[in-house]
Amino acid sequence: MRTKASFKGHAIHQMLIPFPIGFFVGAFLFDLLGYLFSNSSFYQTSYYLGIAGIISALAAALPGFIDFLFSVPPNSSGKKRAVQHLSVNLTATALFTAAVLLREDPSDTSATVFVTELLGISLLTIGGWLGGTLVNRNFIGPDHRYANAGKWKEKYFSEEQAEYEAADSNELKVNQMKLLRIKDKRIVLGRTEEGYISFDDSCTHRGGSLAGGIMICGTVQCLWHGSQFDVKTGKVKSGPAQKNINTYKVTERDGRVFVSF
Repeated sequence: MRTKASFKGHAIHQMLIPFPIGFFVGAFLFDLLGYLFSNSSFYQTSYYLGIAGIISALAAALPGFIDFLFSVPPNSSGKKRAVQHLSVNLTATALFTAAVLLREDPSDTSATVFVTELLGISLLTIGGWLGGTLVNRNFIGPDHRYANAGKWKEKYFSEEQAEYEAADSNELKVNQMKLLRIKDKRIVLGRTEEGYISFDDSCTHRGGSLAGGIMICGTVQCLWHGSQFDVKTGKVKSGPAQKNINTYKVTERDGRVFVSF
């Protein structure tokens, strides 16, 4: 699912995270080298690498938090994993911040600093594992577009209405979808061979985004675990989902498409 914090289709968070990882790991390794060779220059290098890691971690955290708020589907297993990813990485950054502050002399270190950095590296490893799962399993970041799916489309509504003007009549082609963010709801508008349809964005299995899935021949498939639903009735066509999704009324008039609850 394409992120809100992206540049030309590339997720900014994923582009930035190698920097804090490299700096923090480097800080730990240079402290280790300083101890092995009794060289104060290595300790000093570790000190500045730690500072660089903190700065780059905060820079990477901003687009990551934007993705957390707007890209990760709410009430999903991915959201829980994203909370863990966020918490672990912030704790790791806090540990490396403590390691920098604990140094009385940049050209020296202590056992406390070394252990603190080691704990930070351990948490970074866990955070990286969780982040990799979010990208490769939950598709947070990749702009998955199947054949003729068109560009990713979203529309926001901030107020309660009797009906919502969702799109122009010719905006979507057959088998294309659009995500409608209606206050705290996420609804999908799609077009089939028979016309426009609308249904919940959340897969009833683990909460994966159906707008980020695949729709063809009146069936939408969640990419997380493969559940399939009939887009007209909302009925499950293939598991592991067992509960149907909600569908909504769609009308067309004056060249506009409206969705109502």
